[in-house]
This record gives sequence, structure tokens and C-alpha cells, in this order.
Amino acid sequence: MTPKFDKVHRRFKLNGNSYNHDALKEVAYSYIKEGEPFERVIGNFVADWLDHNDFIRTNTSGSTGKPKTIEVKKQAMVNSAIATGDYFNISPGDKALLCLPLESIAGKMMLVRAMMLGLELDIVSPSKFPSFDNYKTYDFSAMIPTQLYNSIERVSNIKTIIVGGAPVPIHLLKRIQNIEATVYETFGMTETVSHIAVRKLNHLKDGEQSNVFKLLPNIKISQDDRGCLVINAPRLNSETIVTNDVVNIIGKSEFEWLGRYDNVINSGGVKLYPETIEAKLQPEINQRFLVASKTDKELGEKLIMVLEGERFDIPETVFQGLDKYEKPKEMLFIPKFVETVSGKVQREKTLDLL
Repeated sequence: MTPKFDKVHRRFKLNGNSYNHDALKEVAYSYIKEGEPFERVIGNFVADWLDHNDFIRTNTSGSTGKPKTIEVKKQAMVNSAIATGDYFNISPGDKALLCLPLESIAGKMMLVRAMMLGLELDIVSPSKFPSFDNYKTYDFSAMIPTQLYNSIERVSNIKTIIVGGAPVPIHLLKRIQNIEATVYETFGMTETVSHIAVRKLNHLKDGEQSNVFKLLPNIKISQDDRGCLVINAPRLNSETIVTNDVVNIIGKSEFEWLGRYDNVINSGGVKLYPETIEAKLQPEINQRFLVASKTDKELGEKLIMVLEGERFDIPETVFQGLDKYEKPKEMLFIPKFVETVSGKVQREKTLDLL
């Protein structure tokens, strides 16, 4: 039986202390009045969660259009929490770590999962270098790639880590292969109340593919005429969600992400996906780079590569794994890329620097 949003699981603990519905209100007010800045954000969210409304307001990331403030049903967040719990076999009494800011849907959902699933949740300041108990065993946590990279030597005590907010770079992917924690990359957005699919990044068994996302329960997908992902998840959103993510659907419950429709390059009539080309080149290039385009009289759009840092010569062997039309025709350099707070490169603002 799915719990209602106005209930708090009796096994729920926050920083080692048990709280029921009324006691949690007192914690929220205490955080708002006396807490550190990140605790005040938590207090405001908890107060909103426990009020009489059946929704909360939160900001979107721009996955389905321009960023905006939307209303998300609290029961949809509960349904998402249950789906995650079922997928990862999370049980009441399991220990979880929250090191994400609650301004994001990912941070909010960690707290909702704890309240609904009965987890023992420890909250720490949302830093790029999260400070948590290295000797306490945690069953579940969520991080952005930067946090995981900066904590790579200290996550052996976390059993399952989900990573989102930005793509996992190849250098981090290589480093997590030998750690004890099982790491998953998530796919989702605010409109789908956090992730609707995950892909396993390490500890792969024979036959498992790291580039394929697997859907969580009660999610159906299709494609529009652009080849973009269409999500039907009535337990999370009453509306069908049309994304700008170009995908290759594999069966009913899996898909491969190719890139953003906004970034598709039409070069001489050939459609090129920058993110797909970047994934092929990542093992060969040690610094950050982007694949983009410039206006060209002959081709319409000419494929270019933009690299971060000082200019250097790139050997031809780097491009051996690319298809005929995927090889960049010009190399440009920028001293420093523009980033979001989660460490994700902002393509348009970075390219504006050119």
C-alpha cells in the first residue's frame, strides 16, 4: 500500500533522532530561525511539505524548455520515492546520506525518500567536498559527479550511490570501477520528480551495458517525430512529458541517450550529435572539451572542437574511433569553461566566449 504524503514513517530518523509529524514541524521552525543557510532551506522545505497544500513549488532545470517555477504534487514525490525504493531494494531502517542542496529536486527527493521509506538520514552541508562520517556504513546516497570525484577515497562505506546533475566524465568513470560502492547514473528532470531511469556504471556483470538506461517501475516511453524521448508517467505527472533528449529506444524498458536536440548539428545534410561524439573522444583526451559548430557556406554548419586550457597539437590517432563525418574540422581553445553550480559545463555561455 502506497503511503500518503501527510504521513511520516515511524522508522524515520534525522541525524540520529526519531521524529513524528508534529515533532518534525518543530525541527523545521528551529532550522528556519537558528540554522545555517543550508539548514534554513531544509526547514522551509519541511515546513512546506507538512502544510495543508498538496503540492510544493520548485524550479525546473530547463530539460523540457526554459527554466521556470512549477508546482509538483507531493503524492507524485511519494510515488517516486517508492519506485526508487523498490528498484534499489531500500528498506525501513536503512541508513542514507544527504549531501545535496535542497534547492534541487534531487536534494528534496532524498529527504522525501527518508520520510516515506523510513530511512535513517544524516544531513551534511552541501559542499563540493562533502564532509561525512567515513566510518559509518550508509546504504544509499545521491551525489553530483564533482562530489563523487572529491570523495572517491572515502566512499567505501556507502553501498549504493546515484549520480546526477551532470554527465559522468570518463576520468571519473574509470576511477569508480574499483571502488566497493555500486554507482548508477540517473536520468530525469524536475517534471518527472527526479529520475525515471538509471544506468549502472561499475561492477557490471557479463552482458550488462553501461551506456543503456533502464526504466524504473510504472514508466512508459516513446519518441516524437524528432526522435526525442516522450515520457508517460501518470504516477509522477498527469501530463505526457516531451523532452529535448534524442534517444535510441531498446525494447520497452531501456534506452540509449544520444544527445540534446538543441545541440544537433546539420553538417552538409548529415545530423551529428555532439554528446555522442564527445563520448567517443573522452577516453582519448584528458582535458575538458566540447563539440559544436560554426556557420559554413558550403556545409551550412561546420563541426568544431572547443578545448579548455592552453593550445596544443592533437594527434590524428585521437580521431580514429569516429565515423567519417564526426571528425572536427577546426580546433579552438578557451582558457576556462563556464559551469553550473553542479559542475556541468554550460555550452551556450562557454561558446559565447569565442
